[in-house]
Amino acid sequence: MGRPVDVLVSLSLLLPSSWLLPSSPGFGLSLTRAAQAGGHKVIATSRNPSRTPELVAEIESKGGKWVQLDLDSRDSGDIITELESHGNHIDVLVNNAGYSIYAPIETVNEEEVRAQMETMYFGPLRLIRIVLPHMRQRKSGVIVNMSSVLRLMAFPPWESLTKILAKEVAPFNIRTLTVVLGTFNTNMFNSVVLSKTPLPEDYKGTITEQVQGLLVSGKIKPNGDKDKAMQAVYQVVAGEGVGEGHQTEKLLPMGSDMTPRFKGVQEYISHALDVFGSVTNSVDVDK
Repeated sequence: MGRPVDVLVSLSLLLPSSWLLPSSPGFGLSLTRAAQAGGHKVIATSRNPSRTPELVAEIESKGGKWVQLDLDSRDSGDIITELESHGNHIDVLVNNAGYSIYAPIETVNEEEVRAQMETMYFGPLRLIRIVLPHMRQRKSGVIVNMSSVLRLMAFPPWESLTKILAKEVAPFNIRTLTVVLGTFNTNMFNSVVLSKTPLPEDYKGTITEQVQGLLVSGKIKPNGDKDKAMQAVYQVVAGEGVGEGHQTEKLLPMGSDMTPRFKGVQEYISHALDVFGSVTNSVDVDK
């Protein structure tokens, strides 16, 4: 997807509570509205709030606040430090940033990869590192990382970080939740980013060219409703509705297209064990 609103940060879930969220049209705005409807105070963030004055007015008219946040900035975590110093205890941090450069590994350049990693990995990591000491002192908190099926299959560093983090922070009563999103009626497919390097002639007719053409064609029909999805995410985070009794769950797939995708991942791993299971178990040190 294209350059995003940067991050979704939620504050205290104990009513009356505060949420700091990105609120440009899309998942951020849907989750912001769900949080406010649930009685929570919202502090919204985006890279350039002046571009969405009507949304700023909507959120602030309901008791919320909007602040500027550039996730790519090395100083992005200062917003958390400032909020905490003024008594805004951040109990839920939701990392919602993401965009995708579609290109084969052969042609994507290092600058493009580094830019994507800055937004999708290092920026959220900075916020997590800065918010954790505050959560740890209070012995409570939730960190929600929004992901996608592409990141599930092709961007393992983020998923690995979240799994490790879950084990590290469990003793401090801090939860983690990874939300894996399918295709939804957001602006994602209208802002596809392709690599600056054109495809070599040998890629003509391959699956790489076909997918690239489909992404820029505007013909992809999303399955999911973003408002329904974010209402479900809100309930799982807050422990209400569909989330009641499921506060310890760490993975939340969203969208009907996730079912075959998840099964595909299971089959991929199972196949490797079926083929090489005997080898896997035969290379231990002799006892």
